[in-house]
Amino acid sequence: VENVGKIEIARLEKNISILGIIAGIAPMLGFVGTIIGVIKIFYAISSSGEFGITQIAGGLYTKMVTSAAGLIVGIIAHIGYHWLSILVERMVFRMENSAIEFMDILQDN
Repeated sequence: VENVGKIEIARLEKNISILGIIAGIAPMLGFVGTIIGVIKIFYAISSSGEFGITQIAGGLYTKMVTSAAGLIVGIIAHIGYHWLSILVERMVFRMENSAIEFMDILQDN
């Protein structure tokens, strides 16, 4: 019974870690996009020799979109990771209780 429980727990937890990795990496990828946006701004300024809204608009757009996307994906993945972890913990608790009840029934007979 214990081995079957371990197999089921491993099966349930298998893909949850991937969601945790996504939750951790997504904001970092958004930050990389922020850096790329700043690089675009400096490149536009150095290429044109001017500093104005037209030179910084494209880089700011890239910066803001990638930051927002990274944060949104990270937040959703973080919430999903913890929600699924709680569901697995509840299922493990129920499985353990069922195994204990089953063992008690076997001992009584």
